[in-house]
Amino acid sequence: MSLYTVETYGRLQPHLGQEWLLTNGRGGFAMGTVVGCNTRRYHGLLCAATLPPVGRVMALNRVGEVLCFDGADIDDPGAKLHELAVNQFRDRFHPRGEQYLRRFELDDSARWDYEVEGVRVHKEVQVLWGQNVAAVRYTVDPPDGRRVQLALLPFVGLRDFHAERRADGARMDLRAGRRACAVADGANPGGHDLHLWSDAGRFVQRGDWWFGHVYAVETFRGLGDHEDLYQPGRFVLETDKKATITLWAELAPRRDLPDAPPAYAFDAELSRRREIVGSTWKPQRPAPSPGTPGEGGGEGLRVAGRNHHPNPLRADRESGQEQPSLTIQRLARAANDFVVYRKSPTGEDGTTVIAGYPWFADWGRDTMISLPGLLLVTGRFAEARQVLSVFASYVSEGMIPNRFNDYDNTPEYNTVDASLWFVHAAHEYARLSKDSRSFEETLLPACRKIVDGYRNGTRYGIRMDPADGLVTQGDANTQLTWMDAKCDGVAFTPRQGKAVEINALWYHALVLMGERDLAAKVRESFRKAFWISPFRGLADVVDGARRDAAIRPNQIFAVSLPNSPLTDEQQAAVVEVVRRELLTPVGLRTLARSDPNFKPHYSGAQVQRDAAYHNGTIWPWPAGAFLEAYLRVNRRSPESVEQARRWLEPLVHHLEHDACLGSVSEIFEAAEPHRPDGCPAQAWSVAEALRLAVELGM
Repeated sequence: MSLYTVETYGRLQPHLGQEWLLTNGRGGFAMGTVVGCNTRRYHGLLCAATLPPVGRVMALNRVGEVLCFDGADIDDPGAKLHELAVNQFRDRFHPRGEQYLRRFELDDSARWDYEVEGVRVHKEVQVLWGQNVAAVRYTVDPPDGRRVQLALLPFVGLRDFHAERRADGARMDLRAGRRACAVADGANPGGHDLHLWSDAGRFVQRGDWWFGHVYAVETFRGLGDHEDLYQPGRFVLETDKKATITLWAELAPRRDLPDAPPAYAFDAELSRRREIVGSTWKPQRPAPSPGTPGEGGGEGLRVAGRNHHPNPLRADRESGQEQPSLTIQRLARAANDFVVYRKSPTGEDGTTVIAGYPWFADWGRDTMISLPGLLLVTGRFAEARQVLSVFASYVSEGMIPNRFNDYDNTPEYNTVDASLWFVHAAHEYARLSKDSRSFEETLLPACRKIVDGYRNGTRYGIRMDPADGLVTQGDANTQLTWMDAKCDGVAFTPRQGKAVEINALWYHALVLMGERDLAAKVRESFRKAFWISPFRGLADVVDGARRDAAIRPNQIFAVSLPNSPLTDEQQAAVVEVVRRELLTPVGLRTLARSDPNFKPHYSGAQVQRDAAYHNGTIWPWPAGAFLEAYLRVNRRSPESVEQARRWLEPLVHHLEHDACLGSVSEIFEAAEPHRPDGCPAQAWSVAEALRLAVELGM
């Protein structure tokens, strides 16, 4: 039984908006819609990372399938063609293969079941783990010896995955064999070739261009939305009985076209993938992070520290072994998509976290926030250690990278919070893994560099104010927190100065690092600087005499982190403000609806979407901090646990039915019905849902 099944009944809608994703552990992926119509320039059967996990190339965009019956050939004049594909052009969809589609299934592979005049066609897609290889297998089952021809037409982009291919000026070099071909971009002689081969049938060379494919989602996003695709030829299978043909695609450096295809076996690779993905859950029962109460407060933290998590597992009565619930299984499999390969600066093999598919690379902030949910609660400690070690090796002037350049892997350090989240993640790793040796030898020295860097001052004006011990950062032209939208030089959420979550993280880091005297000073300064009232909670930013009283989700981290600078009463007030003003079924609004800067819709061109990105648009990942804070101030009572489960259930429903099946979207529109948008598969959205699902025993 598959994890996700969609009965399509020949309909285009609503399945055109349902997506699927398969990843290869290197930053590469295959992605598309349930009905097979590419609606993004990022959709394709092989998007390969040439400089893992970046340098991504959209190599094979799609495969068209054409059926002919009773001895007819695709080239015969007047032959009746049955096309299984769906493409969108400016004025129409063509062909309309959804009429033949009966069912779509997704787990370790993506599968489609078609039926045309009694002929059944089963299609299955997988990407090979750790390799820039994809496979598409077709099983044709004709009734009563009916003669069937299946022609497979690969459509090749072979371009930067952020761009679109144009036929004008393009020069595709094609080499062909009996069952194989290789396509190269003649304008990029140092690039990679797309090798295609089949294990049955024959290859018929063509070399055509198909013009004007339209990507509707990119139209909606105000980005480049159309391209031309190269069609090198077709792979043809003819049969009058049940038969299988597998089309393999590999992006690789230029080489001679082999006489025989590489020895990949579809079922063996699928079994290997299932073993890898199936091993992503190693049962853990971590206790909640112990809190360090502030002066006159923190009672909720003490209670949290001595209670245990509800059991996240369900008993398998037949085997007698505990097994994760279906919700946990689905979230753990989704988590695996984001854990990918990256080399350290010294060339050693390492691990990192892709922030989101299809367009993000690995970001320091997203990685550190995601790490507890993706790797710690799932017991993947070796990979967690590798991730932390890779980022520790990049520490510079007390900072870990914000991101890596998509094309040359150069680290960029424009972030104030990623390094503080590293301190938190490193200590959580040590607490849960009990790996004191790695922590003390590698991670603790990096944490010390970070704290010293912030204390003494580092890039972008990030420094501790010696007067009050709080951290200030940036200017009107920099966006260093997670609310970092900027377009054409305009910062849409300027937060220069002393930001509330940055100083909550700073206090937490100081406590973790044993800086007791400075932590006590910061605790008092934090309350004085940020506390407004029980009805508004905390200021979002303090910059000199200016206090930004906008109600945003950033204040919740002053409660959710294991060490809070607030009193118990203040913590409870903050949780109530966030619940009342920001909580939705799918996450937290980034701004209260009553604020004049609130944007209810996320749509239009880039500048319009960026303006709304953190000014009302809903983000799922801070909901994890809210639920953690809610449980803490309610001392994890049975009633609060049950309420938290109810609040998390809509995101689980979204995972199972909406947008990218089996994952959680980056954002949702603020206006009801809260349409999912942004990256359809986002690491920290999945990670926080998984972390809380484990904690709540869902």
